[in-house]
Parts: sequence; structure tokens; C-alpha cells
Amino acid sequence: MTASNIARLTALTVGIAGALAFGQAHGAAFQLKENSAKGLGRAFAGSTSAWGDASVVATNPASMRLLDGRQFQADLSAISFSADFKSDGGRYVGPTGAGTGMPISGGNGGDAGMIAPVPAAYFHVPFGENDNMHFGMSLSVPFGFTTEYDRNWVGRYHGVKTDLKAIDLGAAFSYDVNPYVSFGASVFVEHLTIELTNAVDFGTIAYAGSNGASAAVGLTPGSADGFASMEGDNNAVGYVIGGTFSPSEDTNIALSYRSKVEHKITGGDAKFDVPALAAAALRTDARGIFVNTSGKATVTLPASATLSVTHRINDRWTVMGDVSRTAWAPAFNEVTVDFASNQPNNVLEFGYKDTTFASLGADYKLSDTITLRGGVAYDQSPTTNEHRDVRVPDVTRKWVSLGLGWTPSEKTEFNFGYTHLFTNEPSINITSATSSTLKGSYDVGGDILAASINYKF
Repeated sequence: MTASNIARLTALTVGIAGALAFGQAHGAAFQLKENSAKGLGRAFAGSTSAWGDASVVATNPASMRLLDGRQFQADLSAISFSADFKSDGGRYVGPTGAGTGMPISGGNGGDAGMIAPVPAAYFHVPFGENDNMHFGMSLSVPFGFTTEYDRNWVGRYHGVKTDLKAIDLGAAFSYDVNPYVSFGASVFVEHLTIELTNAVDFGTIAYAGSNGASAAVGLTPGSADGFASMEGDNNAVGYVIGGTFSPSEDTNIALSYRSKVEHKITGGDAKFDVPALAAAALRTDARGIFVNTSGKATVTLPASATLSVTHRINDRWTVMGDVSRTAWAPAFNEVTVDFASNQPNNVLEFGYKDTTFASLGADYKLSDTITLRGGVAYDQSPTTNEHRDVRVPDVTRKWVSLGLGWTPSEKTEFNFGYTHLFTNEPSINITSATSSTLKGSYDVGGDILAASINYKF
């Protein structure tokens, strides 16, 4: 087997870049917007321009002047995501000969989705002359996703488990030039963790490497499944800058930019479970291929920019809107996997495109203590039919959101938000590293429920 074939097979079977490039959280790909129950209730319209939401500490520090004094806010969102695969057939299409064209065994994998908690917390304190300066701290989860199929499902060669999380701890500062203009910035440390698993068709690999001679000892496509897993983590630094402008006391316009974050994973652990017969045929230990090893890869999480507008019509009605753009390209055009063993490096291409998120929402003050909210949104996916993968079947979605705010006292506020996602059925037509095919579509769905408490002190 040539070095180039080994590179293609080993890099793809470990699947590091595949899992990083594909995801469906509730934001484009594996991007998470769930940082505020109040924001969720209006589909994140006015996310950085509305009054009284401490999540701006993380998303646009310039808008901390829209907060009322010292306060602490804690949010918890629960994301329920379902992904049921409907197979149109998976077949071995590897080297010509034994096993080629046979259907791949296994079911549809069950519901690969999950119910996952997403926490967030914010602290804000004004200081300086006339409280014209602001300091804040934040804990948020801007990226994350988990899917897990049955271990022996029909698409096991493409992915079994994918778990990616990015947690940010940030510190923010802003300065009010006057009551109508403010600028701010924050710096955050981001901790990224990744866990990936998938099956490996060592029967096909051995059969191809021996030009069919391995069939004599029973090694043919699908006859010797193994397993591959990889884990890695990294800490990196990013920043957010923004400006908030108020043409009048009833209108806020906010602009913000979140930087890309480059994670250089240098201590990743790749593990291979290789059937004994295949290991002997491939001489894995002697050649240093498909052996447990460390690895490294650079993963760049994308930058984004947001324009947010809020206008108070009267004492009861407030309307708002958001438009944000996420720069997936060129961050996910390619990812290079570098193994410490004899497995050659490989460059994997994905073709992600930039995405737009747009939302409209409104608040209605029913009474001095109760506020009702609602919103709609359009959330574009960076994937296409050519690049969609089982690691998560991402698809463009539409949001419908409802929310409720309750303020029992001057110091305490509770907020609740709910969003339902409307999606089409995304399809896949992909080929594994060992040339087996998988065709089918997904029945995907999503619901999000969030609650928060804000306490002023």
C-alpha cells in the first residue's frame, strides 16, 4: 500500500477534521447562540442592542451601558436535537473482487441526537465618574455539539460519536463617551475539547493492500471491522470589540465583531482497535501504521460580525432586529492532520461557505412585572449536499420563539424562552475512506428551552 493511500485511510478513519467541520447546533453548523433566555424568547433579535440583558458582556461589551447598575445573571438552556437517519443503502465499493457491491450490515443508528445543557453566567459593575466605565466577566459556550449512533450502524465507517465543546471565560471593559455613544472590548480564553470515534473497515484495507491475496485468509471488505478514536484539547485566546450608538433615548444601534480563534491541538491521542488477522496482514506494528499515537491539528473557529437594532415604540412595545455574518471560509476550507507515527500527514478539504443569521422580534410589557416576547429567525447552514456528513446533518433552519419575563422586585428578574426549529430533510451521498458508499436522508428536529435569573446588588 502506498504512503498516499495510507495517509488517506488513516487520516479519514480517525475522522478529526470531519467531526470539526460538520455539526448542527442551534446556530450555523456547531455554532451556539444559546447564551440568554431573554434573547432566546425573541429569536436573539436585539441581542446586543436591547436594554437589560447582561449577555452583552460576552457579545458586545459596548452595550454594558444599557444595563442597570451592578448585577449578576445566570442562564441555562436545554437543547433537544433529534437526528433519525433513513438509509437508501450502503454498499462496499472497494477493490474489485470478494465483497464488492455487497450491502453494508447494520441499522439506521437510532436517534443520534441528544438533550444537552448549555450554561452561561455574567457579572457587570459600573465605575468611574457618573458610572461612565464598565467592567464585566462572562462564562459562555459559543460552540458545541454531540451526536452518537449505535456502534454497528450502517454508517459506522463515517462516524459513531462526535463530541465538541468550546467554553469561554472572558473579561470586558467599556467606556461611555456620552449617554449616546460607547465603545468596548473583551478578551476571552477558550477551552476546546474534542472526542471522536468511528469504525474502520480493515478487511477492505488489507484486501486492497495485498491486491486481493488477503481473501485467501478471509480478509475481504466488511470482514474485519476495527475501531478508531481520538481525543484532544487546547486553550486559545480571542477577543470581541464593539460600539453602541443611540440616535435617541428610544433607539440603540450596536455593531460588534468576534475574532476567529486558532486552536493548535498538539497532544491529541489517536487509538486503533485492529483485529489480529488484519494487523498481521498489514504488519501494522512493524510499519508503524494504525498504531496508537499522538497527533496534532490546527482548528480555527470562525470570526463573526453582528449588527443589532432596538427601538422602543412606546411604554409597552419594543421591536428589534439582528443580522450576523459568520466567516466559516477560509477557516474550514481545509484541516491538516499530522500524526506522530509513520502515518503521513493529510490535508482534508471541506468547502464550508459563510453564513447569515437574521432575526426580528418584539417585547410587549403586559404589566409592571410581566413582559411577553416573540421572534422569528432565518439561520443559514454552511454545508451543502456535496459536503454534508453523518457526524451531524446540518441544514438551514427557521426559528419561531416565545418568551416571558417576570420582575417580582426591583432587584430580581426571571426570564424564560422557548424556540422551535423548522427544517427540511437533509440528504447525504458520501463515500468513506475505504470507498464504501452511504446514501440516505435525515428527519431532524430541534427545540430549545431556557431560563435565567438576574440579580442587582
